[in-house]
Amino acid sequence: MKPSAAELVAAIRALPVGPVRLMEVCGTHTMAIAEAGIRSLLPENVRLLSGPGCPVCVTPAEVIDAVLALAMEKHVILASYGDMIRVPGSTPGDSLQRRRALGADVRVCYSPMDALDLAAENPAKEVVFLGVGFETTAPGTAASVLSAAGRGLRNFSVWSMLKTVEPALRALMAMDGFNVQGFLCPGHVATILGEEGFRFLPEEYGMPAVISGFEPEDILRSVYRLLKQIAEEKPRVENEYTRAVRPEGNPLAKESMARCFAPRSDLWRGLGEIPASGLGLREELAAFDAEKKFGVRVSGPAKTACRCGEVITGRMDPADCPLFGARCTPEDPVGPCMVSSEGACAAWYKYQ
Repeated sequence: MKPSAAELVAAIRALPVGPVRLMEVCGTHTMAIAEAGIRSLLPENVRLLSGPGCPVCVTPAEVIDAVLALAMEKHVILASYGDMIRVPGSTPGDSLQRRRALGADVRVCYSPMDALDLAAENPAKEVVFLGVGFETTAPGTAASVLSAAGRGLRNFSVWSMLKTVEPALRALMAMDGFNVQGFLCPGHVATILGEEGFRFLPEEYGMPAVISGFEPEDILRSVYRLLKQIAEEKPRVENEYTRAVRPEGNPLAKESMARCFAPRSDLWRGLGEIPASGLGLREELAAFDAEKKFGVRVSGPAKTACRCGEVITGRMDPADCPLFGARCTPEDPVGPCMVSSEGACAAWYKYQ
């Protein structure tokens, strides 16, 4: 019988560890931790930090600016997940929601296949799907591109903003002053990558890592396992989320991604440009690459008062941002961390 939440909290408090900072790199974990009040259950020497685990949040303002420009093309239908609609660019208040009010044809989709259907229903329009996400959503986006190629739907294209987790974690650990002793690894991403996708953390960096599920007991159990590794000085990858994650991950999903995408450098909010951290469409699928089809150009770093970049790299708690809860609220967000359903600022505002 698995221990209760109360027993896990007691076990955590009994472990002989000094000051410890642990980072979760999944937006669903960020929201679950805040909703369940897990930070309030931990001893003062254990801190949980939010990392770059929200796909919308890691998309820089200058990329959003380019998206807003594309949305105003008269023959374009821009399709995206709901969170992207309210994310502002470098100008406060300027978002896809505002551009839609100005006449842009912006649609909310629940999957890239919905956007594919839009292309079939609107042959006189160019349908562009904003492919946002990590390895979790990449297979579905790949399936839509491969399906479009098979059906000959040349009025469908994808702007791939897809990113991969490993290069971001490596970039984090290379930052000056980075101070984290263990990672709560993303359960959703791990269903694709498997345990093997995170072995580099203990093997190359001596960093404890636990793949966690999303229930409060999952997270507490994962925190306990991380702290136990730290106390024993035996870093390794542990899989707490065995009901969904296999050691090898999902081979079919990985094969689909490989058929559609190739690694490329990409821009991350708070981390800058990271080599081989993005997924671009392969050259043989260039006809479905929105960036090439429309000659998309992203300008230099945008100036913004948003401090999301510092929040998602563990350098600042949301409440430490001078805009938090005053100038920046869910109703009038300055940055994506206050917009996204997986954003750290939205989680703190709603629950803490």
